[in-house]
Amino acid sequence: MIHLKNEGEFKGNVLLSYITDPFGYSSSDEIPTTHTNGWECYQMAHLWSKHGYAIDIIDWDNSTFTPEKHYSFFIDIHCNMERLVPLLNRDCYMILHITGSHWLFQNSAEYHRLLDIQGRRKATLIPRRTVPPSFGIEFADCATILGNEATISTFQYAGKSLCQIPITATMTFPEIPEKDYAQCRNNYLWLGNSGMVHKGLDLVLEAFSSMPDHHLYVCGQVDTESDFCGEYQKELYHTANIHTLGWLDVSSLEFLSIIRTCIGLIYPSCSEGQSGSVVQSLHAGLIPVISYQSGVTVDGFGIILNQCSIDEIREAVSSLSSLPVERLQEMAKRSWEYANKYHTRENFSNEYEKFLVGLISGKNRGIDSISKT
Repeated sequence: MIHLKNEGEFKGNVLLSYITDPFGYSSSDEIPTTHTNGWECYQMAHLWSKHGYAIDIIDWDNSTFTPEKHYSFFIDIHCNMERLVPLLNRDCYMILHITGSHWLFQNSAEYHRLLDIQGRRKATLIPRRTVPPSFGIEFADCATILGNEATISTFQYAGKSLCQIPITATMTFPEIPEKDYAQCRNNYLWLGNSGMVHKGLDLVLEAFSSMPDHHLYVCGQVDTESDFCGEYQKELYHTANIHTLGWLDVSSLEFLSIIRTCIGLIYPSCSEGQSGSVVQSLHAGLIPVISYQSGVTVDGFGIILNQCSIDEIREAVSSLSSLPVERLQEMAKRSWEYANKYHTRENFSNEYEKFLVGLISGKNRGIDSISKT
């Protein structure tokens, strides 16, 4: 367990069930940029401390921790809520910090994708992104949520107050990377981590394998999923217009070269909270071609895939690539501007602090004063 002292007058204790790794660094600048959650967790804890609360941090999968003090607030991201609620003081206020779609929606969505592959290719692949059942939203008094209306819709059944907080990015750009839009109009990036089927890489590979005039650059840990690599060996490694690069550091010169080569991101994920891959790509000035379930709003500067079928992906890519250079430049600029307005560390901090202050003032008056979506 990590403990942070309160700043100023002591107002109470907070228990945060998230990740402890970020607190091993002397400053937030040293936290690895492999995922956005490290800095976000660190900042959440320090905001509570700033407002007078001493805070204890445990890992989300800590199944042995037992509370031994009075807590004013308890924050959990998934499976500790229902375990710890009976052990906490009855006046503790419970907050679920939602980082993904509801487990029932997410698991169902991935299994449907796997069944589709079984039907198309007569192959059974392993699920990679299923999550264990949790009744955190049922036990919570309210929730913060990383996502848009797509993510929110999977939790609204519970009737709890949901406060939207925008996800951050691991890498930002002071300006849109320069590129030749006429030259790169037919080049696209797929960027993701684990769960290739979950994040739609199978659909993208099948779409681009029949589009020889369009190029796909695959950046992700594909080789960690041997069953997927085996089934898509031809598309991944023996198709001239598909370039499998593996995992890339988004702060590297190699990644910068790729985003200058590509016009857009193609990302038909079946379930997200708010996709870090999409947000990172918006910061890089890539035009998004994404699923509704990616959890990122791209009105006016991107394409939403409604069905995420192979045919729909082909049509979306062809349509975007055929736009005039001036329109492509405009969409890329709006992508970058949107990311820099909403998906920054500063905005995350501001929005979470607004939630925190509203919650504290509401609890002090015996009411819940946070806004409801």
